[in-house]
Amino acid sequence: MSDLSRGTPPDPQTLTSLLDETAHPDRALIAGIAAYRGHPYHRNVADKTPIWREGETTLVDYGGDGPAVLFIPSLINRAYILDLMDDASMLRWLAAQSVHPYLLDWGWPGPVERGFSLTDYVAGRLERALAAISGPVVLAGYCMGGLLALAGTLRNPGKVAGLALLATPWDFHQPDAQTARRIAEALLPMEGLMRLSGTLPIDALNTLFAMVDPHGVGDKYRDFAGQDQTTARARRFVAMEDWLADGVPLAATVARETLGGWYGENTPARGQWRITGLPVDPGALTVPVFCAIPARDRLVPSASASALADRLHAPTIIEPEAGHIGMIAGAHAQSTLWQPFKDWLLGL
Repeated sequence: MSDLSRGTPPDPQTLTSLLDETAHPDRALIAGIAAYRGHPYHRNVADKTPIWREGETTLVDYGGDGPAVLFIPSLINRAYILDLMDDASMLRWLAAQSVHPYLLDWGWPGPVERGFSLTDYVAGRLERALAAISGPVVLAGYCMGGLLALAGTLRNPGKVAGLALLATPWDFHQPDAQTARRIAEALLPMEGLMRLSGTLPIDALNTLFAMVDPHGVGDKYRDFAGQDQTTARARRFVAMEDWLADGVPLAATVARETLGGWYGENTPARGQWRITGLPVDPGALTVPVFCAIPARDRLVPSASASALADRLHAPTIIEPEAGHIGMIAGAHAQSTLWQPFKDWLLGL
């Protein structure tokens, strides 16, 4: 039994050891944050010129010969996660592999987009961008973008030849309904802010999503503190963190639909999420579907994404040993996601 457990003051050496043990994780955390902030990496990928624009939304053509694939990212993060670095760009790699990728960049919500609902994004922006691409198109949605791609596919069966769902949630109450409801409840105190600005700001979004993985931020920076800062791995970590910090506010109505509806009421899994008044039913899909469900995803747990795969008819499913972002742009993304997706696509 220690001196502390007996209620007697510890000797100075024991006290010093206890303080060092307590402080060590915080030292590592501070060191990791300092290493990140002082790292010399800056993204210098040349962005491509859009071929279509409406409001703040743009469509970018990455070239290439082969089947057309329109990638649809989340509304709350920048689209360039799919084109992160010269050696970590899913889109540029696919363009060199007999695939013709396009990227729908939702952009920052301006005065028009601040009044948007999910119906405006899907039945409006997405469908008009889709019409700007000739011939049949495969839709590929990442995270929240997968739900938008699913709804767009159901609405455009003659145009969409296939659907890829990359780390796409469906049952928001799996495996932790309590945390999902807490996220929804935290939205209520922000109503005044949303009415004032027309959006849910980035800092508020980051605070809400920190509830999903409260220890994740500290853990990754402590790990980064021990890395060789000159390596390609360190550069990629900084690139990913820069992308995470470069978020986008969410239109107020969309925030209520997603955080309140998806997380709070679990409307997708309950068959209550609707676009133009019609339910988004994955069981009604008639096109081939590819599902990538990362095994170490903390933001979209595999139980949530698997619930969507279970609603589909004979989907192709892969489960990369990766996290939510690492699956898309990590060091092993080419072998664990890009290549299997390309093989599926060219086999349609």
